[in-house]
Amino acid sequence: MAKKENDAKTSKKAPEKKKKGGMRKWFRELKAELKKVVWPTRKQVVNNTGVVLSIMVVMALFLFGVDSGLGAAIQAILKIGA
Repeated sequence: MAKKENDAKTSKKAPEKKKKGGMRKWFRELKAELKKVVWPTRKQVVNNTGVVLSIMVVMALFLFGVDSGLGAAIQAILKIGA
């Protein structure tokens, strides 16, 4: 195991040569990848947005309840000490 780590440290990669047409090639590959994407339908987007908004409202109400409860508990503890 230690030998493998030493081999990895001592072996150096050959310097890479800069390829021409890097940006053009990147944009061509980007365009090709975007053609492979399966985009959701409008109905799916609306449905997913509704789910996200619903969960946000439920979580906001839950956190409001927890915050209010803890705030009331702390106030009660402080009144006992005073």
